[in-house]
Amino acid sequence: MIYIKSFVCNPYQENTYILYDDTGAAAIIDPGMYGPAEENALTGFIVREGLRPELLLNTHCHIDHVLGNRFIYDNYGLLPQFHEGELPLLVEVQHYAPQMGIRYDVSPIAETFLPAQGIVTFGQSELTLLFAPGHSPAHLCFYSKKESFLIGGDVLFRHSIGRTDLPGGDPQQLISSIRHQLYTLPSDTTVYPGHGPETTIGHEKASNPFVRG
Repeated sequence: MIYIKSFVCNPYQENTYILYDDTGAAAIIDPGMYGPAEENALTGFIVREGLRPELLLNTHCHIDHVLGNRFIYDNYGLLPQFHEGELPLLVEVQHYAPQMGIRYDVSPIAETFLPAQGIVTFGQSELTLLFAPGHSPAHLCFYSKKESFLIGGDVLFRHSIGRTDLPGGDPQQLISSIRHQLYTLPSDTTVYPGHGPETTIGHEKASNPFVRG
């Protein structure tokens, strides 16, 4: 079984997730920790639960989702995994963060990237990659068919969708990603978004004012 723990981080109120299974293996997704209090909350949970971080994933590389990449690398030796199409966004963070008054420890970059389709594994668990661009150029979501959940990043929110006015955004592409990648999942799939509360695919198909099923 995969267990999910969320932390609300940084000035953007971003959701950082730790996924872990019965082996104690863990995947950290979109570490947005900003400052010692948020860093200690995450590491404290890992210590208390006796977890073994094996994987660092970024759904995409906007600033609020990568602020903790360096911290995770320094503490657990994990390089961030994301689609190569997000690399220009990650590189730009170090240039605009100071202008926004945000301290940013530059993220390391892995030598390999995640594909648009495939799986990633940790412990005895696996997540399927869903390529869902539109909010960003090469956004990935992480889906567990067995556990019926989706780590959705900034694609789909409860009663909302990701913004498309940032560099690399494309509103038509985002709508297409939601319709063809997310709304084709079972209705009872729980969506854990990059901001705000969780929802389900069925609820959004029935009531999301931006994209109806």
